[in-house]
Amino acid sequence: MHLLQTMRSESHSLSRCLLDGDKQGIVAVHKGNKIKLHRFAEQVANYASTLKIEQQKRYALFHSNAYPFSVLLFALLHAEKEVWIAANNTQVCETRLREADCELLGEWSNIEILPKLAATKTVELEELSLINSKIIIFTSGSTGEPKAIEKSLLQLQREVQVLEENWGADLKDCEIVATVSHQHIYGLLFRVLWPLASGRRFHSQNYLSPDPLLTSAAQTNICWVASPAQLKRLDENSDWQQLNKLKMIFSSGGPLSQHTAEQLQQHSSQQCVEIYGSSESGGIAWRQSVNDSLWTPLAGVNLNTDNQGRCQLRSPFLADNTSLVLDDRIELKKDGRFRLLGRLDRVVKIEEKRLSLNELEQTLCQSEWIDDVCCLLVEGPRDRIAAAVCLNENGKLALKQQQRLHFLKRLRAELMTSFEAAVLPRKWLFLNHIPLNIRGKTDRELLHRLFNMDTNNFPRLQSCDLNGTGASLTFCVQPALACFQGHFPGQPILPGIAQLAWAENYGQILFDIQTPFISMEVIKFKKIVRPQMILTMTLEWKKSSGKLYFDLSSAQSAHSSGRMLVSTA
Repeated sequence: MHLLQTMRSESHSLSRCLLDGDKQGIVAVHKGNKIKLHRFAEQVANYASTLKIEQQKRYALFHSNAYPFSVLLFALLHAEKEVWIAANNTQVCETRLREADCELLGEWSNIEILPKLAATKTVELEELSLINSKIIIFTSGSTGEPKAIEKSLLQLQREVQVLEENWGADLKDCEIVATVSHQHIYGLLFRVLWPLASGRRFHSQNYLSPDPLLTSAAQTNICWVASPAQLKRLDENSDWQQLNKLKMIFSSGGPLSQHTAEQLQQHSSQQCVEIYGSSESGGIAWRQSVNDSLWTPLAGVNLNTDNQGRCQLRSPFLADNTSLVLDDRIELKKDGRFRLLGRLDRVVKIEEKRLSLNELEQTLCQSEWIDDVCCLLVEGPRDRIAAAVCLNENGKLALKQQQRLHFLKRLRAELMTSFEAAVLPRKWLFLNHIPLNIRGKTDRELLHRLFNMDTNNFPRLQSCDLNGTGASLTFCVQPALACFQGHFPGQPILPGIAQLAWAENYGQILFDIQTPFISMEVIKFKKIVRPQMILTMTLEWKKSSGKLYFDLSSAQSAHSSGRMLVSTA
């Protein structure tokens, strides 16, 4: 409890963040409106009054905007409900949460679900119990199976206090903006709970890229809560002058590459603070890798290693009197700092041969052609390794000058110096960037779906460029596709219905379209498609109108185009 005893003021307590402080002080910026503390507390009390009388005990919370999320979170806590914070609001996650007897609250299936406001306010806000108020982080472990991780408000309070003691003086009157979701423990702490406890305003919107973030916050001191993948996408066209004005940048979700850290410092004088931790462990350590690649444990965190180098953790951010064994290997130094050596749980077996996916990725990234890579185990009748690869400019030029097959042979030849042939990637996909999920981490679920496409009914995907609401996919149309059978003997032609099915399928996968398509507009079939053709399909998803635009072409001509409409019911 010593961490709580060192708190400098009650305004740093999550249990009283709605009760103390300047009632006219601004808590958040939501849709251009500055929300004051008294308004925030009033909304929380009104919703808590309704929730308090409901028989339902367990609620699953998801909202894409941090301010309404915060209102609902504290309303549930003040109504003494059990709060499950969902990793996302996909149909799969929704189903799992319902099976866990959760009532849904927030944004689900394109609908905002809010409590009905009580006719009269019956709940007067009081100090929350740090021990009895609990939040369940509903996330996925390394195996992909859903995990429910319980956190008391006391655990979260302890972590917020350590963050404030470490960096509060540097942030002072900063506003907090983010490109990571508050549905994950990192975003929850850094963009919601820490600002509320320290009296700093946070921006409700979750920015998808730094450009609009910098534009909207250009007139004030801001701190950017980011992820390594987002920082890595900064390039010569980025607004380095605006980045230079930031007070601080935090990053979590994986180690920041040395190149990215050095680029940030070179162009904007920013030394990003990296946070190492997880949903289970909370924060563990921090570093600024431009100065030192070693990690420094946060206050109160104690680390040891077992005979495999596996990290053993004791921390004030865990439940009292518990410890945690991580799947991360570390090299512990005498001064208490450490070096991360990779995860044990990314060791897989291919034909009875052990393979470290981390090691394979690191080796591929040493190629003069490759900027980033994510390797996966694709299970099937015969397990295969798949590699999603982002090429640098040299790699793009080499791929353009060489045939794809020859290019891949060169990559495999480089790998043969370090790995046995049996464990080398058999599936390859070239991407403009590794896709991220809502928590700012590699979207392995999406990559698995792309690599697991049924090659009896869908063409072989060779590359995929993603840009938020649009995509460009390159296919090789293999002769063995089922749709060529009988259409027509001796002169196989790709049916138009197959082209529509491809557009529909990839649209649903890439843009998480959960409602069915009900009609089509301006469908045009212009030129026939034959086996062995290389095709490019461009997709654009207009969520506001519920329309998916598609265009299918080859180097020789345009083949088909149109738009598909989803049900709005």
